[in-house]
Amino acid sequence: MASNITLSAGVRQNLLSLQNTSVLMATTQNRLATGKKVNSALDNPSNFFTSSSLSARASDLSSLLDSMSNGIKTLETADNGLKSITKTVESMQATIRQARQDKSWQGASYTIDDTAIGTAGVKNLTISGGAVTGSVDVALNSAASNGTQSSLSTSAAYAAPVAARKALYTAENAYAAPLAPQALDITFTGSDSVAKSVSVTLDTTEGTLQEAIDKINAAILLDADTNGVIKAENAGGKLQITTIEDVDGNITVGGAGEANIFGAQVTQAGSDGKTAFSVNGTDVEVGVSDGANVDAAVNSINLQLTAASSAFEAFNDSGNLGIREKVANGVQLTLAGADSGLFTGLTNTGTAGSNGSVRTVDQLVATINANGTLAGKVKASNDGGKLRIENISTADLTVVGATSTAVNGGTGGSNTQTIKGNEVRRNLISQFNDLRDQLDKFANDASFNGINLLKGDKLSIVLNETNTSSIEIQSTNTNGISVTTLSIDAGDATEFRDDASLDARLNALSTSLTTLRSQSSTFGSNLSIVQNRQDFTKSMISTLQTGADNLVLADSNEEAANLLALQTRQQLSSTALSLASQADQAVLRLF
Repeated sequence: MASNITLSAGVRQNLLSLQNTSVLMATTQNRLATGKKVNSALDNPSNFFTSSSLSARASDLSSLLDSMSNGIKTLETADNGLKSITKTVESMQATIRQARQDKSWQGASYTIDDTAIGTAGVKNLTISGGAVTGSVDVALNSAASNGTQSSLSTSAAYAAPVAARKALYTAENAYAAPLAPQALDITFTGSDSVAKSVSVTLDTTEGTLQEAIDKINAAILLDADTNGVIKAENAGGKLQITTIEDVDGNITVGGAGEANIFGAQVTQAGSDGKTAFSVNGTDVEVGVSDGANVDAAVNSINLQLTAASSAFEAFNDSGNLGIREKVANGVQLTLAGADSGLFTGLTNTGTAGSNGSVRTVDQLVATINANGTLAGKVKASNDGGKLRIENISTADLTVVGATSTAVNGGTGGSNTQTIKGNEVRRNLISQFNDLRDQLDKFANDASFNGINLLKGDKLSIVLNETNTSSIEIQSTNTNGISVTTLSIDAGDATEFRDDASLDARLNALSTSLTTLRSQSSTFGSNLSIVQNRQDFTKSMISTLQTGADNLVLADSNEEAANLLALQTRQQLSSTALSLASQADQAVLRLF
């Protein structure tokens, strides 16, 4: 509300100057107090809003630094875990190398007790336990044996020889001229079971029996098989086929014309009147009189074999006629000749008898080392004339058939020995597996703020305020780092007893170390990226803050000088106002 008081021009002018000075002093004091020359949009809109924008971006970037810092710590934690796992795998390698170099296999040396082993029966050294699957018997001797005789017998019960006679095939009726061509197949089968055949056709021109006989004999004469074996002849007006000699065998006639020419024929088996064959080159035979039964035949044949100093003899094989070795010497029995086909069955080669023997140390060493089941598990050697058995395993080996000093082939507790396993390698198995168990524990504990890169977790880090730049970090194998992904199986006795398996394990662990080092390199690269981005972000924040401050910050020195000048002006204005007031009071002197 306007004042109704009237002031002189001088007073009013000095009062106004004093008020302006007070405003400027207040402004200067505010700048000194805040340190800014632009405190609101009223001070400088352009600078105020530009500074606010720069400050806001700097603030946004500053909030990302915490995420980056956590990401760096997560990577460092994973790296700590990888370093520990790597050292553990290197320790596992050292354990394998130690096992590979150790050769402290346990063994025992035994004398061979020939007397206790003997040859009365087969005795064994039974090896089990250790790395051996089941049990393995090693024969210590070969037992004495009587052997087996070679022997052959007739396939059927013995039949005495039939009196000598020809084989016959005689027509039923007197010969009649054929009304059409009649084809005949005439066959003789002897004791050798070989069929000898000739084919002939009787035409209507063979009107008489003699013409038929002549045609058949002419055909036989031209046939290599039947010539001199059979012939056709007149048997009281009937056509008859007969053998020329008294010989074992039968005549048969086939063909389309057989029924018309021979009808219900009459046949007779031929016989040479004896049973004859050779025994390993010695000819023997029995006739009707000396082979009336199997015992007579055996007696007759043995007289002939004995006279020839044969190693074989005849015997009654339950009614069959048999031939065998007199003594089991493993000689092959060979029968030949006309009636050898009667014999079959049993065996024509026996086995010789044996006195048996106890195996030497070298023989036992060769047998044990050649056994596929024992190969790489048990090793035998000649220890100065003693049988030495080494246990190539970490478990105890049991040897049955030996005392503490000698191999005797016995059984039972007093003949059971234990050869200890390799204790060094057995202990190294436990060490190896204990180290292996730590691998997953290191990986499980390598967690920071709930994220474990070694277990396959994914770490996402935003790198700018607009969320257009980010990085995702995860282990190369999405399943993380573990004994499974590193392909590190548990060690066992089978592996630790075999040097080749240990060499393969060393190669596998080298591959695992390569995987770990590659993963460590990857995490290291990711860490470098995040650290570089962190440094960049810090620099950007500093730049933005400096830019923002340059727009709004006051010069303290300048403002302090301004304040001093304003204070001086204020004092001068107060003095001027006082002087102006004194001029106005001059009128009072008139009263």
